[in-house]
Amino acid sequence: MPIDSRRLQVPADSEGYRQYINQDVKNYEARLREVLNDKKLRFDGRACDEQRKIYMKTGVVTQAKGSAYVEMNKTKVLVSVFDPREIPRLSEFTPNGELYCEFKFAPFSSPERRGHVMDMEEKDLSVILRRSLEPAVCRHEFPNFQVDIYALLLDNDGACLSAAITAAGLAMADAGIPMYDILTSVSLGIQNDTIIVDPTLKEENFCRTFFEGHTKEMGLISLSYMPTMAQVTELTQTGTVKVETVLKCMDLLIQKCTNLSHLTQKCLVESVKQQLGR
Repeated sequence: MPIDSRRLQVPADSEGYRQYINQDVKNYEARLREVLNDKKLRFDGRACDEQRKIYMKTGVVTQAKGSAYVEMNKTKVLVSVFDPREIPRLSEFTPNGELYCEFKFAPFSSPERRGHVMDMEEKDLSVILRRSLEPAVCRHEFPNFQVDIYALLLDNDGACLSAAITAAGLAMADAGIPMYDILTSVSLGIQNDTIIVDPTLKEENFCRTFFEGHTKEMGLISLSYMPTMAQVTELTQTGTVKVETVLKCMDLLIQKCTNLSHLTQKCLVESVKQQLGR
């Protein structure tokens, strides 16, 4: 049998052994104790309505027109924005420009190795990223052109979509793309009466799990918001949640996005000061 000596003799992909461990043997109370302690605090010391500390920096990719790096504890994402270019295979005039968004997991970002070819999850996240950014961009300023936006998730510990949307808003502002407002995004998880803002990956898995005889509401909600315009650009919800709970969570997420916008504005001001000081 012929052998390709230039190809590594290893599997094309691999999966973490932890996903084969039967987690359903733990009941609802046991899983809840893994997320919240007796004082209703998370194991990183945060309250249920408290966000993680966030680090933001622009201009980290020299080859791109604009870029941003966002780190929320162990969740790390890098977004690059490139100059507008002509829309490929365009046959007629388009009054509004387009956004091409690509969300990609780094192979080492998750417990299981991610492939180099985009899977369905990455394609879905790319669509959500584009839909979140489009209402915030003045697309009439660049007709017949498109702006390429690439989000690379370096480490995934929950709320990766919100981190990518916030980083994309910073990167587009750093690139000088005309925008109506700087975009911010926050996520939360729901499991019955427990609402967890900015969940970690373990907390997200807890909120996705259906416990027979216990679960009445469960799921994840992500909201993208323009604070100055007071407009929601995108709302993504998975799971089973009542309408009243969704409306309640929207008010909470809008408040968190508004608080986050002060940090993004401060980050951009510091970036401009550094550029003027050179």
